[in-house]
Amino acid sequence: MSAERGETRAARDDVPILEFDPSPEAIIEPARVIRRRDVPARAVLCYFQDVIDRVVADAGGRRVARLRSEIGDNPVYEIPWGDDRVAVVHPGVGAPLAAGFLEELIALGCRSFVAAGGAGVLVPELALGHVIVPTAAIRDEGTSYHYLPPGREVAPDDAAVAAIVSTLERNGVPYVTGRTWTTDALYRETRARAARRVEEGCLCVEMEAAACFAVAAFRGVRFGQLLYAGDDLSGEAWDGREWAAHASGRELLFRLAVEAVLAVPVD
Repeated sequence: MSAERGETRAARDDVPILEFDPSPEAIIEPARVIRRRDVPARAVLCYFQDVIDRVVADAGGRRVARLRSEIGDNPVYEIPWGDDRVAVVHPGVGAPLAAGFLEELIALGCRSFVAAGGAGVLVPELALGHVIVPTAAIRDEGTSYHYLPPGREVAPDDAAVAAIVSTLERNGVPYVTGRTWTTDALYRETRARAARRVEEGCLCVEMEAAACFAVAAFRGVRFGQLLYAGDDLSGEAWDGREWAAHASGRELLFRLAVEAVLAVPVD
């Protein structure tokens, strides 16, 4: 064994998060504790609760299931969309919760997903509301390491990305593609770490994409992401840009996500 390989093995032995176990069976398997239901095969995971409330009310949506955590019930809605139906749910904030809810949605019967959320921008040219389509996520969180072997990044499903890009182009919506930085610690996004992420092609930072891409890859379902440029981390001082009040951009992103997910194949 070379010294370099020995050092790598020693490092992994010292860091529990790098102890990947490829076993397909966990002690608690979602499919064994969650009853499959008649839910739409396609789902939009929307991080904007205000948009969910509005759309469900306007479209006459109905609750078809619920996800639950210690913060309370999280309804899964079905809304009609033309001749189709789509599941709509808030995925939870942060990688562990989003991954857990995604697992439960898969167990319920959903198979193709498009998420719609916001992100902090790392490059100054991305104006508030500009659409970002992640083609990979840097795995600077913990959850993805329980689903895939250790690695620097994880990619979304190719067919889901293609459906998203096609939807944006059909609607004439400007967009950029590139890497996103997924981190667990929003209050530890330091200048040095941000600069390193920009050097490797990250356009933005958020808290869930890498975990969701990893869960989807592990479970064999399709998953893509739409993000809109929110707060700005690229300057000398953080600029919130009142991104949470950008209602028109948030609702547009949701509608684009619905249109895109309806074009994603269901295996």
